[in-house]
Amino acid sequence: MKRIRYMILGAALLGAVQAAGQKRQIGYDDIAAGRLAVRSVYGLRAMEDGEHYTTLSRNGDVLRWRYADGTLVDTLFRAPAELAKAVAGYELSADGTKILLTTGREPIYRHSSRADYYVYDRTTGDLRPLSAGGKQQEATFSPDGTRVAFVRDNDLFVTDLSAPAADGTFAERRITHDGVRGSVINGIPDWVYEEEYSFSRAYEWAPGSDAVAFYRFDESGVREYSMNTFRGGLYPENYDFKYPKAGETNSVVEIKVYDLKRDTIVDVDLASGADSTDIYVPRIEWTAAGRGGDGARLAVHWLNRLQNRYRILLADATTGATSVLYEERDPRYIERIDNETVTFLPEGRGFVVKSERDGWMHLYRYDMSGRLLNRITEGDWEVTALCGIDAEHGKVYYQSAEGSPLRREIYSIGLNGRGKRRLSAADESGTHTAVFGPGYRYWIDYFSNAETPTVVTLRRVADGRAVRVLEDNAALRGRIATEYTLPRKEFFTFTTPEGTTLNGYWLKPADFDSTRRYPVLMTQYSGPGSQQVADRWGWSWEAALVREGILVACVDGRGTGLRGAEFRKCTYGNLGGLEVQDQIAAARYLGGLPYVDPARIGIYGWSYGGFMALNCILKGNDVFALAVAVAPVTSWRYYDTIYTELYNGLPQDNAAGYDDNSPIFFADRLKGKLLLAHGTGDDNVHIQNSYEMIERLVRAGKSFEMAIYPDKNHGMGSSRDHLLRRAIEFVRSGL
Repeated sequence: MKRIRYMILGAALLGAVQAAGQKRQIGYDDIAAGRLAVRSVYGLRAMEDGEHYTTLSRNGDVLRWRYADGTLVDTLFRAPAELAKAVAGYELSADGTKILLTTGREPIYRHSSRADYYVYDRTTGDLRPLSAGGKQQEATFSPDGTRVAFVRDNDLFVTDLSAPAADGTFAERRITHDGVRGSVINGIPDWVYEEEYSFSRAYEWAPGSDAVAFYRFDESGVREYSMNTFRGGLYPENYDFKYPKAGETNSVVEIKVYDLKRDTIVDVDLASGADSTDIYVPRIEWTAAGRGGDGARLAVHWLNRLQNRYRILLADATTGATSVLYEERDPRYIERIDNETVTFLPEGRGFVVKSERDGWMHLYRYDMSGRLLNRITEGDWEVTALCGIDAEHGKVYYQSAEGSPLRREIYSIGLNGRGKRRLSAADESGTHTAVFGPGYRYWIDYFSNAETPTVVTLRRVADGRAVRVLEDNAALRGRIATEYTLPRKEFFTFTTPEGTTLNGYWLKPADFDSTRRYPVLMTQYSGPGSQQVADRWGWSWEAALVREGILVACVDGRGTGLRGAEFRKCTYGNLGGLEVQDQIAAARYLGGLPYVDPARIGIYGWSYGGFMALNCILKGNDVFALAVAVAPVTSWRYYDTIYTELYNGLPQDNAAGYDDNSPIFFADRLKGKLLLAHGTGDDNVHIQNSYEMIERLVRAGKSFEMAIYPDKNHGMGSSRDHLLRRAIEFVRSGL
């Protein structure tokens, strides 16, 4: 489950504030219309020379720009009339001579889509479709730019760009022949891998362009979820897809390597002495060739079903034989495996691991025999992102929460763990995010804090000096200074009765009166590893409540991130236990303040936050007067294997951890006002969750309000605005 980010960037107190009577307080209309939204810099793609980048224009043109002065150098592709405004994405070949264009994109799930791809040859001016056999998925160039692989109808294909076909496309080779919807998938992930491991392309080209490693999923044993779809038809239709719920059967995953020269496929040995084949493979990647000319090998990231044992297997691409390069265990779970978990260095120089083995997320350096060479970072703080590794100069670039879990800074350090240097400006306290270009000549610094809209600056890596400001949101600053009275965002901490210190923030009106008693809406997400209390620019719809005389508060309880493994993992096996205790404790603390009316405290949440909002109004029925729960999980038995079992174990082994905090078992405790909202087309948190909650509330004779949105997914799509307006009215009238 990924936190759903309905962050409409807006509202913070800036300088040069005029008298309140000359300006107006922000409302939901201002937020929904984007009048307070920040501008940023998106879509820049660095070129291999490190001096230029490309962008996609609204007309589908691919433009090349110069980093140093921001001038337009030339147009790499000018879209013809039939493709103007239809190009949704592009990829340049490594040598820059060809461009793969994405058009006609049709979304499937969170990350996946089908599209019509075109290949443009810059040297000849030739533009032609990639394939005529129907829409494709996840097309990408081979490293040498001579081929493109793609998936269609669950099978993997490779086209030869040097062999134009008679139909105006390219000669293509079908690599697999067993793809069947609902049964076998090649080269793309099944639903749960896409959702929880956040990738939609399940194949990787070898560095030499002579092989393709790919996933094969056999999901024939996975049970189907059937979702009614309406779309205004006379009869609804069912959309059926394989969805493994906690404790149920997963797809059987295999990794295979196709050799283009031999036209053969080998199976990679995933057992490697392990006890079980009920495993996950969250990533595959190729290592670079060694200094002695040894060929690249395939690295397979391996997890057991409980996700508390992690291995990197090195596979021989010609035989499929594997050996264990690295292994890590944890009594609870290994934090999510992603693209930053392991980074292989060029020429077989080893690899860097991001691990929390000592209780904090840090970086470690290994050689290619699996021997630890040295720690790179150390301390009671967390590396929050690995931004890049300049192996040529032995430098690592990373983001961390070293100063405070509420803030982010950018640092460089040697691969040997020495020579640490802060790159982000010392006088800009808040949140810095970095994007480094090839060659590590330039980096883009995205900075904001609670009082500063996003400032995007191009900086030199060598000395950190600004080259130029790409976006400073001056127009937004001007509007805020002259048109609006904005809420104040104040950070605070408090200590629970159990002795745990928690971070929080307030949204208060500029004319806050400490002698009044205000109602309060608490907003939260609370899921494992998440964070909402952070010094950065931006709020969601809740900021509009301040104009209604309602204070907004947010507290990150136990289980949330950036405060070490113990703080985050203490909720393991008991989701909704300590987290609910902390929100109830926070409400009691807030209710004890002289300016808060303790009888008028509400709570809101979406997804995991909806699960929490329900639990809080039921288990904290003497504290919370109101709750808004959107797309909530109501029993972790209904949610998927990878996410749920990572944090709660198997239901067969931990029934209490699944049931003791399931709100469906506490419906009879409802005393306050409840708004329950869900979309019938939610493929992620199924509406089954809300239907079961509704049934239990009805049995208990409880009154509540509900908002059901036909065919809308987890994010509510076009119905989101309606939902948020309804939530504002519900909170305003209920508190």
